[in-house]
Amino acid sequence: MATQITSDLQENIRNFEALFSDCEDIKKRKIKVGEHFGKECYIAYIEVALSNVDWKDSAVGKLLEKLRSLPEQELTDYVKENVGGISDAQPFGTLEDAAQGMLTGDVLFFLDGYHKALKIPDKGYPGRGVYETESEKVIRGSNEGFSESVKLNTALIRKRLRSPHVKVKETFVGRRTNTNVDLVYLKDLIYPGMLEEMERRLKEFEIDGTLDSGIIEQLTEKRKYSPFPQFQTTQRPDRAAMAILEGRIVLLSDNSPVALILPATYNTFIQTSDDYYSRWEIASFTRALRYLASFLAMIFPGLYLAMTNFHTQILPTDLLLSLAASREGVPFPAMVEVILMEIAFELLREAGVRLPGANGNTIGIVGGLIIGQAAVDANIVSPIVVIVVALTALCSFAVPNEEFATAFRILKFLFIFLCGSMGFFGFLAGVLAVLIHLSHLESFGIPYLAPFVGADLNGYQDERDTFLRLPLEFLKKRPVYTRQGARTRLRMERGKEKE
Repeated sequence: MATQITSDLQENIRNFEALFSDCEDIKKRKIKVGEHFGKECYIAYIEVALSNVDWKDSAVGKLLEKLRSLPEQELTDYVKENVGGISDAQPFGTLEDAAQGMLTGDVLFFLDGYHKALKIPDKGYPGRGVYETESEKVIRGSNEGFSESVKLNTALIRKRLRSPHVKVKETFVGRRTNTNVDLVYLKDLIYPGMLEEMERRLKEFEIDGTLDSGIIEQLTEKRKYSPFPQFQTTQRPDRAAMAILEGRIVLLSDNSPVALILPATYNTFIQTSDDYYSRWEIASFTRALRYLASFLAMIFPGLYLAMTNFHTQILPTDLLLSLAASREGVPFPAMVEVILMEIAFELLREAGVRLPGANGNTIGIVGGLIIGQAAVDANIVSPIVVIVVALTALCSFAVPNEEFATAFRILKFLFIFLCGSMGFFGFLAGVLAVLIHLSHLESFGIPYLAPFVGADLNGYQDERDTFLRLPLEFLKKRPVYTRQGARTRLRMERGKEKE
């Protein structure tokens, strides 16, 4: 049952200190205010969240200075009448709500004779500022990346979308962490029901804590056993802003620099920010490369096994003799050879991620060269297998989204077993199974293969931004997941084209 805050300051102090007993990091101070110091107030804050050096320049410091200059009988009325104007202070009627307000990193203020507690915004928790993003590198465009503060991340999107139609809906997830989660969208563009569906999914579960957006992603996905992600992730504010302009919703979680974008399709995972900042020729070329890379990252080792083990007749004689010569003396079957090298490269990739800084890059490059060459010299694997595995790794690195690329890394082993045991029949069976799965997959009602399926729903406009990105003057319509009647995003001559 909630504890009501009363006008008796001493009772409020007892209740508050009982709630936060044995919390040495919570600082509590009683301060005399009023013209003759005849009234008492009480402030509480987390130790690192309020600067003691700049106390007088802080919001709470300025408030206390003002209260010290007023007669005691006017203090309560002043706070009641000016509560909204005192540094954006927020009143709370219950102790539990006030405590949650303080735990966001702000200052809690009690005044004797006033029946509410004020949350006064201040410096807040220490955190990382705006830094260059570690992933999703681009050749052209902004290098700003999201930080761990949800408020700062929201501001980075506001900085790019200066429209009153941009809405931010806040909720809290986690019974013990009470993590701030913001849903950012353009009210006049999102498809009806999509926001409500996301809010419903957030209410479907109760968990102790959410320390990263990845936990929310896993708990709100519908097809939990699919290797393909149903949320797009990004650490780039400009990518998030671009998604909002398409009528999509961006989910920001406090303490996480990774935003979730919904809905997501195969095509959106292949796109990058600088696809739209560069000329259409180079954007189309690189995007076609990414599509090809996503396919080869999944099937290349398996295709090699199918051709060398079952269908050697499709290879030129010279190439076949060269492959046979390179495998001379290798003690393992081709499938075991490929699996060993794939596991070795996956171990190198994982080690490179876990090692700090330059050491990680070094182990990935040098380790791959040394292990590959040593394995060939020892006749454990053939040179062609090292080439196949290295090209497969390059293809997975070319996929812009790490989570999306992981799906192909997992399916790669499925194709190795299918092709290594059944040849092209296994290859075709694997491709068919993946296509059937993708055709049944959806993200918030949007087919995963859109716009390759359902292209007629938007007059075949979305097909202009798939394998090839046509010049911008041809991309006049927003994608199919935008609200109908609000899909025009570009007018070459104002006023001539209607919504």
